Amino acid sequence: MQGPETDAGLIVSARATAKEVGLPIYPGSIPHKDQDKDNDSPAAKLGLWGTSFGFKLVVLKMESKDAPRKVADYYQRALAKYGTVLDCTNAARPQQAKDKNSEKLTCGDDKPETGGMLFKAGTKDKEHIVGVQPNGTGAVFQLLYIKARGEKNNPA
Repeated sequence: MQGPETDAGLIVSARATAKEVGLPIYPGSIPHKDQDKDNDSPAAKLGLWGTSFGFKLVVLKMESKDAPRKVADYYQRALAKYGTVLDCTNAARPQQAKDKNSEKLTCGDDKPETGGMLFKAGTKDKEHIVGVQPNGTGAVFQLLYIKARGEKNNPA
């Protein structure tokens, strides 16, 4: 008998789209692949779900010849459609929500790599994150979408 208790699944893919990440692709940018990593992919999608939980991660890694600040400014404007944009670039200490059950997004322990910038918008259940790193005179940037459900009911 197939019932809701057996409704589970897994998705692993080396393909992802701007629509799935929920952000536009910076004009003139191209997919970025680390040259020192043979199996590096410029995109990834991972999903895992069951009846009481679900998790989805979508990542796009891109590069541009434009300066990192210009790319960062573009994505700060793009992230605004999801609410207040948090600049986690210089978050000296973790920002904690007063209420642990709050849906309000914080920087938490998230910080960029040295010399980079990190921005977030959305909620704890639906996070949109952009990380921008210098790459010569240009920039490498990652667009992430993280969707999670059921964590509140499973304290593990």
